[in-house]
Amino acid sequence: MKAKMTLAKEFIIDKIDNRIYGSFIEHLGRAVYGGIYEPGHPSADEDGFRTDVIELVKELNVPIVRYPGGNFVSGYRWEDGVGPVEKRPKRLDLAWGTTEPNTFGTNEFMKWCQKADTDCMMAVNLGTRGPEEARNLVEYTNHKGNSYWSDLRKSHGFEEPWGIKLWCLGNEMDGAWQMGAKTATDYGRIALEASKVMKWTDDSIETVLCGSSSRNSMTFGEWEATSLGIAYDSVDYVSLHQYYGNHSDDPMSYLASTVELDDFIHTVICVCDFIKGKKKTKKVMNLSFDEWNVWYHSYNAPFDRWSIAPSLLEDIYNFEDALLVGSMMITLLRHCDRIKIACLAQLVNVIAPIFTETGGGIFKQTIFYPFEHMSNYGRGAALIPILTCDKYDCAAYTDVPYLEAIATYDEEKEEMAVFCVNKSMDDSAVMEINLLDFEGFTPFEHISMDGYDRKDENSIKNPFVKPHANPVPEADGKIVTVEMKPFSWNVIRLRK
Repeated sequence: MKAKMTLAKEFIIDKIDNRIYGSFIEHLGRAVYGGIYEPGHPSADEDGFRTDVIELVKELNVPIVRYPGGNFVSGYRWEDGVGPVEKRPKRLDLAWGTTEPNTFGTNEFMKWCQKADTDCMMAVNLGTRGPEEARNLVEYTNHKGNSYWSDLRKSHGFEEPWGIKLWCLGNEMDGAWQMGAKTATDYGRIALEASKVMKWTDDSIETVLCGSSSRNSMTFGEWEATSLGIAYDSVDYVSLHQYYGNHSDDPMSYLASTVELDDFIHTVICVCDFIKGKKKTKKVMNLSFDEWNVWYHSYNAPFDRWSIAPSLLEDIYNFEDALLVGSMMITLLRHCDRIKIACLAQLVNVIAPIFTETGGGIFKQTIFYPFEHMSNYGRGAALIPILTCDKYDCAAYTDVPYLEAIATYDEEKEEMAVFCVNKSMDDSAVMEINLLDFEGFTPFEHISMDGYDRKDENSIKNPFVKPHANPVPEADGKIVTVEMKPFSWNVIRLRK
């Protein structure tokens, strides 16, 4: 298969907000207990944080992590997770049917963020609680002192405020599975009031309005329009959530899921712009895609109800999952003019790129690598690639390009990167990249993941699905020629 890509500096979509490479830690399964926090583990530091996990989080270069949920947050009393650990109550978590010991809470997470070189995206409970408890948490974490909640923080041993800048106004509040689920009108009102008083407490923060829980939700579209119509002037982003799975074992339809993802994003942008026009405002509403991933391997896995940190949602990812994750990230970057924040859900153990054994080892899942490559090399600005390639039809879609691609340009470092998935299971793709006005740029690295069976997966004992180096692509003037193997993930890096 032959393909052509044309790149030019004028083809800029927008500057990439680094927060598009965010992730997520929820009090769910072994994400916290046995994941990022495991006192007594051989790698644990003085705070009980697993340093082997922190090292891999740093390799992913994650700039922001959403916390503490997720469905969990809609029943969470944040006050339970601060102060002396021995006085913290155990609570039943109705979201996941487990027991929350509260030995890890807000201050522990903020200390972990410091050690992992990341920032916090804090979610507040607008399910069973409301604006008052939300603004109290902002005061506790962000106010310097001489007030009840900030002085309480100081009494807990944290003199300086944490200065959390990004806040989620609840989670999936349209979902019947959500504690305190609401109509769009009811949610719009409570979100408006919460955002208002939170910003009165700290006018430097940004807030994220909950969109509908997925594109397949019965509320989709109308929910966004109604809630945004009420809260538009006070909030800064609207959220999107989406997961995919190869339920029918049809790899070509599975890898074509980004067709639907692209349409989902476009539709939410249209709704935002409809409300913008209706309100006759100049304010542009941007997007926070704060839950996205592959999730289907661990559906309905049994566990002991009301236990602490059982093994829940522990998908073990295979090679084709890695190709879809790479394709999804490419799709997000194609919309970086409106998507400013995105969170791979989640970070450790729970549908995650990092997997640990409680008391034992750690390994990188297959999906670790596309995320690592794009987070580390896909900075700067995103470029629209003018791409021509063959297309295919499948059970779910027609006219699907075999190649999924995006390019980035870091002007400061004078580096470029092309990220590309070849979805063809049989044919290599020989692609000519035409660098129209990138004078002096030449390729210096081609990384790929290829040659694996689509169901191959990593494990503690055998983490064999990983990237490898290829010969540097040939360059003839402004034309770079690269061969991409069938069913492969590819990173082509260039510099001046």
